[in-house]
Amino acid sequence: MALAIELNEEQSRALAEVAGLLNVPQEVLASAAVRDLLSRPSADFEAAASNVLAKNEELYRRLA
Repeated sequence: MALAIELNEEQSRALAEVAGLLNVPQEVLASAAVRDLLSRPSADFEAAASNVLAKNEELYRRLA
């Protein structure tokens, strides 16, 4: 899927700088950033998982 995005001048300059430092095309860097963002668990999931772990901490300790 191709996607066009608009960056302001400062964002465009920062993308070009980081891509240059990493020696990758800007498009590859932007694509990697999107993939990284989408692969992270959501904040809701993290909060729910932390809640369950804290709630059952004693049980897990006893089972260990």
